[in-house]
Amino acid sequence: RSSPQPWILYAPTLPGLPDKHEKWMHEQFLEAGVAVAGVDIGESFGSPAGQKIYNALHRELTTKRGFAPNPCVLGRSRGGLMVTAWAAAQPDKVAGIAGIYPVLDLRSYPGIEKAAPAYNLTAEQLEKNLAKHNPIEHAEALARAGVPAFFIHGDSDKVVPIEANSGEFARRYAAADAAALVLLATIANQGHNHYEGFFRSPELIEFAIKRAKAGAHK
Repeated sequence: RSSPQPWILYAPTLPGLPDKHEKWMHEQFLEAGVAVAGVDIGESFGSPAGQKIYNALHRELTTKRGFAPNPCVLGRSRGGLMVTAWAAAQPDKVAGIAGIYPVLDLRSYPGIEKAAPAYNLTAEQLEKNLAKHNPIEHAEALARAGVPAFFIHGDSDKVVPIEANSGEFARRYAAADAAALVLLATIANQGHNHYEGFFRSPELIEFAIKRAKAGAHK
């Protein structure tokens, strides 16, 4: 293994996830010498409580197990909220952000009502504090910090609409003069499903490996 060990922080890591659809992709990472790590932080939706556990995982891996200080984060669906919120809180610890139809806006999924308990807030309180808590609101900060991003998303996604999530993230990067740092691969006529192209995207896999390895040499 490499020293320090390049790695990818993957989310969500919940009962049954990641599943068989990620298996081939994760094997490509391992064959390239890149580790994949995750921890079950529950349905945290990017909350501070979930981020605290990611901090503990990062500390354990980087200080005790020889992992690189800067992982590439990769979020599938609601995992996008988890890893993007964590990345936004400490962009200096992140080598890149990748996502497979990632949720980036709490209003898209799970919605304010369902997300609020994870934040120990009422729905009304969370609504008032979206500027602070909603990951999409921190896209500009990530852009200014120079964090590269790559998302793959279907243009017919009804569960996590591309426009309000990956598309909006890319627009905010462009508004921060960082359009060159974000790539959005749009898959025509695909929704929120297990289409093989989402999980066997050469571009996504190459991006995650490249950024993870870059994070080992900062």
